[in-house]
Amino acid sequence: MPAPWLRRLLTLALAATGLLLALGTGLPLPFLFGPMLACLAAALMGAPLLGLGELSTAARTVLGVAVGASVTPELLRQLPAMAASLAIVPLYVVLIGAVGIPFFRKVCGFDLVTAFFAAMPGGAQDMVLFGKEAGADVRSLSLIHATRVAVIVSVAPALLTGVYGVSLDRPLGESAASLPISEMAIMAVAALVGWKLGERVGLFGAAILGPLILTLALSLLGVVHERPPREALQAAQFLIGIGIGVHYVGVTWRELRRTIGVSALFMVILAVLAGAVAEAVVLLGLAPPVEAFLAFAPGGQAEMTVLAIVAGAELGFVVLHHLARILIVLLGAPLLMRMLRPRR
Repeated sequence: MPAPWLRRLLTLALAATGLLLALGTGLPLPFLFGPMLACLAAALMGAPLLGLGELSTAARTVLGVAVGASVTPELLRQLPAMAASLAIVPLYVVLIGAVGIPFFRKVCGFDLVTAFFAAMPGGAQDMVLFGKEAGADVRSLSLIHATRVAVIVSVAPALLTGVYGVSLDRPLGESAASLPISEMAIMAVAALVGWKLGERVGLFGAAILGPLILTLALSLLGVVHERPPREALQAAQFLIGIGIGVHYVGVTWRELRRTIGVSALFMVILAVLAGAVAEAVVLLGLAPPVEAFLAFAPGGQAEMTVLAIVAGAELGFVVLHHLARILIVLLGAPLLMRMLRPRR
């Protein structure tokens, strides 16, 4: 096995190649899809790729700052209008569990604990950690949740453009050259301090939520007026794409056929559920179609944030619903874990 630095160098080289190909072919979200597809394909072919560790985690802080900066007093005044759609989120999570747990039990033959954490649409890393503590099959959980994120990230742009007629060409933000250096410095400090303080107090998803909370306060106080520069958001996409792709390092053909194949089938079922719930939200007049679709798509918070920005959706609405979903799962999972563990 090559040295870690060589494996990371190979990963970066493949990701950069994927980015160039994506830019050359006009692929949507090239900074995300280019590295993701290149690393995913190389990983499945046995390349000894290696993730970038803390650097990949740091990339998520940029998205936390972007969301926090989007929360304005005007958005807060809209919160009462979101109450009805937010009330649907717990029912949505229960519906996913009611369909997903029997699916993984009967189709994959998973034990109850593994099936439970495989079905739950929470943060991928959190579900794997909770599942490990409860005695679940960690390898299967990792592949299932990595596949969930990869499929949603790949399919959602096609649905946005083909079904909703959205062009994913909205600018991510202003260029660094056009933003005041002082404001960019404040955002950088908010990203780092929010991340580390979040970790210190045990905040789930600290890399996103810590900077989000701190920047949100600065935005409401009138200290921050802009989102992070376009270049920072592109770098974040690049690193997140690498992170998704390298999840498949070491996957065997048996796992590819069984775990990943079945997981992709579950994603079809999940997509139907998400689409039905989003359509109900639209018909009830609780949200416009694009916002409803993005708010209830069971993808990763970071990836959905990027899609909301480039689709020109109401970022606060989308992220608030994802936070509600993840919070419900994270608070409910440990309680149910204690009930399931004795059966294990």
